[in-house]
Amino acid sequence: MPKTFVLDTNVLLHSAQAIESFEENTVVLPMPVIEELDKFKKNQDELGRNARQVIRRLDELRTRGKLSEGVEIDHPVGPPGKLRIMVRSEDIPDYGLNIAVMDNQILQMACHLNSYHDNVTFITKDINLRLKADALGLDVMDFENQKVNFDELYSGCRPVQVSTDTINTIYKEKSVDWADDSFYPNEFALLQDELDPGHTALGIYKPDKRMHVISRRPDELAWNIKPRNKEQRLALELLMDPAIQVVTLVGQAGSGKTLLALAAALEMVLNQNEYERILVSRPIIPLGKDIGYMPGDKSDKLSHWMQPIFDNLVYLMQGSKKESHSADKKIDDLIGGRKIELEAITYIRGRSIPRQFVIIDEAQNLTPHEVKTIVSRAGEGTKMVLTGDPFQIDNPYLDSSSNGLTYAAERLKSIDIHGHITLYKSERSKLAAAAAEYL
Repeated sequence: MPKTFVLDTNVLLHSAQAIESFEENTVVLPMPVIEELDKFKKNQDELGRNARQVIRRLDELRTRGKLSEGVEIDHPVGPPGKLRIMVRSEDIPDYGLNIAVMDNQILQMACHLNSYHDNVTFITKDINLRLKADALGLDVMDFENQKVNFDELYSGCRPVQVSTDTINTIYKEKSVDWADDSFYPNEFALLQDELDPGHTALGIYKPDKRMHVISRRPDELAWNIKPRNKEQRLALELLMDPAIQVVTLVGQAGSGKTLLALAAALEMVLNQNEYERILVSRPIIPLGKDIGYMPGDKSDKLSHWMQPIFDNLVYLMQGSKKESHSADKKIDDLIGGRKIELEAITYIRGRSIPRQFVIIDEAQNLTPHEVKTIVSRAGEGTKMVLTGDPFQIDNPYLDSSSNGLTYAAERLKSIDIHGHITLYKSERSKLAAAAAEYL
């Protein structure tokens, strides 16, 4: 039996395609949702773009009939759905809500629809509004069209029990035939001897259906650093392989995601000439006013947001304590020579980026659509690296399961040019590790 879904404004701001994600069912937009979209449409960010796209789509649907009565929405598979705009009337009870609040007006209209219509579900990404809806006896859900199960997120590595001969062979021949087709391309395996748990090997499952021994030695440097744990070693294996064109690194604060990505980028660009330059970007999620309210030109504004990147570059450029005073000059020379480019996410849209090593830091603050937009900028010979901590999300419309980083890691895991690893251990300092674990 067809259902009726009432959408909150934040669902449309999160995904402009939301109105067409409910198949043959009916989608209802209360009039306050249209009014809120009008407030967002002038924003020069992802929310503004989504608002404008939804408004244009509604205007197209208006040609099919009266939106107040409902119009058909076509779907590639199955019967068409229906969309209508619900107009507020004076006889709707307030259900004990403060109607001066716009969110409560949307909830009020959803409750009223539910009072005389079967199978009504309210869809909102606002947790507090979900609590209110549940208290009023209204079926309520989060929008989960672009959501993954974070508790079961692909880790990029798994332990496997094998025979002694298998481990001996992979060390001798550098690879072995692998019959287990449950492995994803570029997934790592910790091979453990069934008879001797201390006899192990690290392997990576390649698209040729063979398990290859990890070629990078534990003491091998990338720029002037070396991995401190197994996951960091595996991360460098992905970062230093030009055949793997998109890498996702998930890990807690201090696990080395950004440092490893920058070290690999410097090594591949400056020493191996595999790419022409390094492009580093971070989403701008301010606690107060956005970047436009800061004084100075674009470089001055970006310097505040890119300070974590500069901190890592200074560490990598120091080499030794005697040279520490020249680290800033080395970085300035690289930026001046366009070997390193720092860019705001806002300015990446519309670009074509060939033969560059691109690092998108703090990618957990991006929506799945924003990640798609950024990765689709990659030109021929470009490598994309997405790093972030899903437990530190500043975007109010995202969580650990719906952000672009975890979404990309899960959705891209089956393609040959993608690699992923989850870093579990903080290596920044004992204090940082303690904070990540206990606080």
